[in-house]
Amino acid sequence: QVQLVESGGGLVQAGGSLRVSCAASGRIFGSYVMGWFRQSPGKEREFVASIRWSGGSTHYADSVKGRFTISRDNAKDSVYLQMNSLKPEDTAVYYCAANPDGGRYTFWGQGTQVFVSS
Repeated sequence: QVQLVESGGGLVQAGGSLRVSCAASGRIFGSYVMGWFRQSPGKEREFVASIRWSGGSTHYADSVKGRFTISRDNAKDSVYLQMNSLKPEDTAVYYCAANPDGGRYTFWGQGTQVFVSS
């Protein structure tokens, strides 16, 4: 019952920064876990980061720790991914997803393209 729409993708040079956003049209409850995933051509979709709606605890993939920061705005039902020190290998379509109760991610956005040039 939640619709997710990503925005903020684009082209950036290596070493630069970019913030992608995810707006939820439905109501986000405290039990939700919101996550960011990414997928590059020819590769499987991989987990990037997650945040628990209640309390705001976060989890990051090792490949992005120290560079990416996930955050949320409870009042706006939005989640963000701040990406710093971007590398060409970060190039991918970034997807926002919602996990209602910690069981599995059942709601997905359409994705936003991030391209990092050398």
